[in-house]
Amino acid sequence: MSLQSVRAFFAENAPDISVIESPISSATVTLAAEAYGVEPGRIAKTLSLRIGERVILIVASGTSRMDNKKVKTQFGGKPKMLGLEEVAEITGHEVGGVCPFGLKSPLPIYCDVSLKAFDVVVPAAGSTHSAVRITPERMAELTAAEWVDVCEHRP
Repeated sequence: MSLQSVRAFFAENAPDISVIESPISSATVTLAAEAYGVEPGRIAKTLSLRIGERVILIVASGTSRMDNKKVKTQFGGKPKMLGLEEVAEITGHEVGGVCPFGLKSPLPIYCDVSLKAFDVVVPAAGSTHSAVRITPERMAELTAAEWVDVCEHRP
């Protein structure tokens, strides 16, 4: 269902962007980088977090790591990763395919500034075998994301 919801999202909001599929799994940053022929930093991973009663998504460079202190300062609470079943239930996407597009219900989306190091990034597209190529700015614009600095940036 989620690959279809992502395709529908792009058909409606950005028909110039196509979902690309890979015969090999892209469920992790390393696998996705191999599957789509890019460096791991270009993989735009989506973190599903609960902060207090709120659920948010943070999209960050594949080589960056969430900084709990920065997240707590930015959002006013301690972040907790959602469990596997919660992720699928809330986003409509399976773990490894979570992305800010075609969500089951609207969620606040934040893009970490680590993405700005790249002209094009490769986020998942609702499944562990799909992705899109998109500029970080366009991704933020299409998802109404706010830019934040909540990760440790690693080369």
